[in-house]
Amino acid sequence: MKSYRKELWFDIRFRRGFVNITSQVEMCLKESGIKEGLVLVNAMHITASVFVNDDESGLHHDYEMWLEQLAPHEPVSQYWHNRTGEDNADAHLKRQVMGREVVVAVTEGRLDFGPWEQIFYGEFDGRRKKRVLVKIIGE
Repeated sequence: MKSYRKELWFDIRFRRGFVNITSQVEMCLKESGIKEGLVLVNAMHITASVFVNDDESGLHHDYEMWLEQLAPHEPVSQYWHNRTGEDNADAHLKRQVMGREVVVAVTEGRLDFGPWEQIFYGEFDGRRKKRVLVKIIGE
């Protein structure tokens, strides 16, 4: 069995944002040479997420609105975590809802997706560099 590891780096200029990283993960898969196996894509920061869904702007807007209703950023004083001098408690909660990582099957050298599925990096406390781990195992 072979193994491949790469870190993808992101520096989102805004507090929140979604980035389609499917093509970057596909490039990692190509570099790995693995034809059958699994790809793990993992947000390595506790205020960011990796998830699979449709690449449709209306859906991304809906995510933004829904997440802000679930865990509004302001007032920052509503969260105990922010009493430590932070202002990102909402980002931790948003990440918990959206998930830490995804695993995608690799079949015949391709990501084995259903219709419309894409991989996204979700940022909930941006304005600094963060990384995503791509780990591929297989043959």
